[in-house]
Amino acid sequence: MPEVTKLATYEEILALAKSTYNSLFGGEPEVACCAPGRVNLIGEHVDYNDGFVLPMALPMVTLVVGGRRTDQKAVVFTHCGGCDEPKQVEFSLTDLKPELPKWANYVKGVIYNFAVELQLQEGQLPGFNAVFASNVPVGGGLSSSAAVEVATLTFMEQLTGKQLENNKKRALVCQAAEHKFAGMPCGIMDQMISVAGQKDHCLLLDCRSLDAFQIPFVGSSKDLVVLICNSGVRHELSASEYPTRRKQCNQALKLMEKTSYRDAQVENLTVLQPDPILLRRARHVITETKRTQDAAEALNAHDFIKMGALMKESHTSLRDDFEVSCRELDVLVDAAINCSGVLGSRMTGGGFGGCTVTLLQRVAVDDVIATMRTNFTKEFNKDAGDRLEFYMCVPSNGARRVDL
Repeated sequence: MPEVTKLATYEEILALAKSTYNSLFGGEPEVACCAPGRVNLIGEHVDYNDGFVLPMALPMVTLVVGGRRTDQKAVVFTHCGGCDEPKQVEFSLTDLKPELPKWANYVKGVIYNFAVELQLQEGQLPGFNAVFASNVPVGGGLSSSAAVEVATLTFMEQLTGKQLENNKKRALVCQAAEHKFAGMPCGIMDQMISVAGQKDHCLLLDCRSLDAFQIPFVGSSKDLVVLICNSGVRHELSASEYPTRRKQCNQALKLMEKTSYRDAQVENLTVLQPDPILLRRARHVITETKRTQDAAEALNAHDFIKMGALMKESHTSLRDDFEVSCRELDVLVDAAINCSGVLGSRMTGGGFGGCTVTLLQRVAVDDVIATMRTNFTKEFNKDAGDRLEFYMCVPSNGARRVDL
């Protein structure tokens, strides 16, 4: 029978982290914090174009447990999937810099920028031992990296007793870590939702001002869920096409003589007609930003039919105008939207593989999973459908300290 994918529970990863801490360092950890992954319901490839995005925090989290040392060193072990070796690192808190293994750079970058933001002098950061564990799926575009960053930041706040001013500052510190230490020029969405997620709410984020608005996903939605499908596909061109899309968006904006896409309208696209590629890229950004605002209004009004229709339009735009979908994602979305009980479906994340996100009635989940597996198998090969992973979610809380 079709089933959602079994992931380690929160209780299991907490027990794993505590057991590992005891084995490596002796005794019990002093502090435990967690931060969630995320899925973006709508608003794709507009976060770096001053647009709006509408993510929700997932129930899957990255957890860190730890305690103080008496010196200025950090010793960190990770159970997180997809990390390069070695899984345990030791580094000085007085000489933080990116180096191998790559996974540790996310942790180091947060610590470095946390200290800079609070103007901490050398010696003011306490040394610590820590263990990371996670049930956020890796490689599917559910922002496992931001979960590590935000969990690290929350841990540092609790360990030092020093708090950043607000969630905007917290998200910016984590984003800076990814830019400067991990070398990934990401937008702000992933860090902000991991910091500021709320149960039963999505987050409408203005990526220009960084103002965030909690949008309820309750009321009539008690019968609705979000189904994420991880295709398991990652086409190699995703890394090269991301900077290309950013460059094209900037070129189109310059030709329209605008300083921000927030000031651009569909009518401004006429100047781009000599270059059909730039026209399509800009059209996606302008229309996707509007769709995201409309989606927030639809959720506020409990108009889930409208929300679903906007998700479908978003996928069409990502496929045809921004050209970041792929055959695997298109097959999954087409399979979902033709099922009874499905309101909307689209690719989510950077594209060229990764995940789809579907809004549907809870009672339809099993049938939808079965159809998506069957259609995927027919299109590709006999084992393809079996490799799909499905996660059923509702909006969850953001980063927090947790009880040990």
